[in-house]
Amino acid sequence: MNRGRKPKPTALRRAEGNPGKRGYNALEPVPPDGLPSCPPHLSAAAQEEWRRIAGPLHDMGVLTLVDRAALAAYCQAWGRWVEAEEKLKETPVMLKTPSGYVQQSPWLSVANKQLELMGRYMAELGITPASRSRVAVSDPGDDVAMPVVIEIRAHEPAKEGIPPRITRHDGGNAAGREGPV
Repeated sequence: MNRGRKPKPTALRRAEGNPGKRGYNALEPVPPDGLPSCPPHLSAAAQEEWRRIAGPLHDMGVLTLVDRAALAAYCQAWGRWVEAEEKLKETPVMLKTPSGYVQQSPWLSVANKQLELMGRYMAELGITPASRSRVAVSDPGDDVAMPVVIEIRAHEPAKEGIPPRITRHDGGNAAGREGPV
């Protein structure tokens, strides 16, 4: 079981400028770009939210084809929250049970749970202002730092006092230093 913070995706770290200056995962899979289609099983309110938000999220570079399920879950939570809020308009927040006790409306519990779920998905998808404030997107004209792949060739026998040859595939010197690494 992993402990500690969830690792940030490399694309997000690149957009933030990699403030920790740690290396990138060169083997991280890159999802195919594209706007996913709205799943037909979503409620009407959820489909409306999908149409409202999917395009802007894709334009921001946050939404790809593989993010369909996460966005669908957010939209469905949105739809259920809207339904619960509409029911709360029709019924009191506190109800009296047949035995005489007062309890909160079940719709209030549904609304609160869906808000909680929506908050989680909004943070994951970069929908909230706070989650967006942590990302700085570079200008399209700027060169975006690509991952560096370092290859150590051990097939040549090492000579005494000479380190193994290390080659960077981006054409620069490893670790930004001059000379052998």
